[in-house]
Amino acid sequence: MEPRDIAIGLARTRIALGAVALAVPGPVGRLMVGSDGSRPGMRLFARMIGGRDIALGLGVVIALDRGAPVRGWLEAGAFSDGVDFVACLLAGDDMPDTARVGGAASAAGAALAGIWLSRQLDPPPAASPGHPEAAATGHSPERATSS
Repeated sequence: MEPRDIAIGLARTRIALGAVALAVPGPVGRLMVGSDGSRPGMRLFARMIGGRDIALGLGVVIALDRGAPVRGWLEAGAFSDGVDFVACLLAGDDMPDTARVGGAASAAGAALAGIWLSRQLDPPPAASPGHPEAAATGHSPERATSS
C-alpha cells in the first residue's frame, strides 16, 4: 500500500469519527468518560473534537486531490493525536480503563502514522483528483486541473 493510500485511509477514518462525534456526542462522550459523558459540557467537547477531526481529514484529502502540500496537514493531525495520547494517559480514573487504553493506543498509532506519512509525502505527490470528500466541498477535479 502506497503512503498516499494510507494517508487517505487515515483521513477518511478521522472524518468518519468526527462525523460520529458531531452527530451523536452523548454516546461518544460516554465512551470516553463513562456516565458523565452525557452531560452538556461533554457533548459540547465531543462536537468540538469532531469538528477538528473533520477539518484535519478534509485538509489531507483535498491536498492530495489537488497535488498541494500535505505535510502540514499530516503534522497538525499528528500533533492533535499526540495531545490526545497524553490526555488519555493523564486522565487516570476519569476515564474507563478500556477507553483510556484504547484511546491512548489509537492516538499513539495515529500520531506515529501521521509523522511517518508527513515525511513520505513531502514533497507532495502529483494530484489525484476525484476524491468524493474534495468534490463535496467544492474541490472538483475540474477545479484541481485549472489551478
